Amino acid sequence: MFDQSPFACKLEWGQRGAREAAERGDLIIVVDVLSFSSTVTTAAEYGAVIYPYPPPVNEHARRFAEEIGARMVWGRAESEKFGGPSLSPLTFLPSDEGHKFVMCSLNGAACTWAATKATAVIAGCLRNASAVAAYANEQSAILGADVTVVPCGEQWNDPTEQENRLRPGIEDYLAAGLILSKLNGSKSPEAQVCVGAYEYSRLNVAELIYDSGSGRELRQRGYEADVTHCIQTDRSLAVPVLEEGRFMDKGKNRSAARSE
Repeated sequence: MFDQSPFACKLEWGQRGAREAAERGDLIIVVDVLSFSSTVTTAAEYGAVIYPYPPPVNEHARRFAEEIGARMVWGRAESEKFGGPSLSPLTFLPSDEGHKFVMCSLNGAACTWAATKATAVIAGCLRNASAVAAYANEQSAILGADVTVVPCGEQWNDPTEQENRLRPGIEDYLAAGLILSKLNGSKSPEAQVCVGAYEYSRLNVAELIYDSGSGRELRQRGYEADVTHCIQTDRSLAVPVLEEGRFMDKGKNRSAARSE
C-alpha cells in the first residue's frame, strides 16, 4: 500500500494510523480533544503523572495501577460513584501534583498504546497546540524524525461484524490541522487538506466543535463545562511526552503564542 512516507509531516487516523506511524519511526502527536489529550494536558499543568493504559478499565488495568502505586482515572459516571479524577479535565486539581494516575480511554489511550514504539509520543489538543508544535519542530530536527499527527476520532456504538468502529471527529481533525499548520517541513496531501480544514474554520473552531456530534453528546450528558474547557486554543504551555510509560511535561519553560 502506498503511504505518506515521502513527506516530513503526515496525518493518520486512529489506532491503525498510530501503529503505522510508529513502525515508520515517526514522532507522533496523538490528538483527542474530547477529551483524553485535553485531560492529559490539564493534568500535566498541575504536575500529575499520567500512565495511559488500553481500555477497558478491568482487573488488568486496576492491577497495573496497584503495582505502580497509582490511582485509576474513572469514566465520568464512575468517578461520581468512586470519587477522584475522571476523564473530565476539570477533575484534576493542583493537589494532584506528583501523584500517579492510570488513564484508560477508548480513543486517546488506545492510540497512545498503539504508538508506544514510536520515536516519541506527544499528547496534543487545542489548548496546547502551539507549544506542542514548537516542541515537535525542535525534536524532529534533533532526532531526524518525521512527524505524524494522529486524530483519534470516536467509536461507533453498534457496528456490524463487517464494519470498522472508527468514527472520525471534526474536533480532532481541526486541532490536528492547527498543529500541522505550525509544523516545519513538507506536508503530505492528507496533511495539507487537514490544514485547509482548520484554516477555513479558524474563526469559529470553538463554535463548530461545541455544536458537533461529540460536543453535543457531552453537553447533553451534563458536561458542558468540559466542552468549553477543551475548545479553548493555546491556553496551555504543557507538552505531555510519553517516557517510560508515563506522560511527562516537557513544556514548562517554553512559550506559546496566544490566539486572538
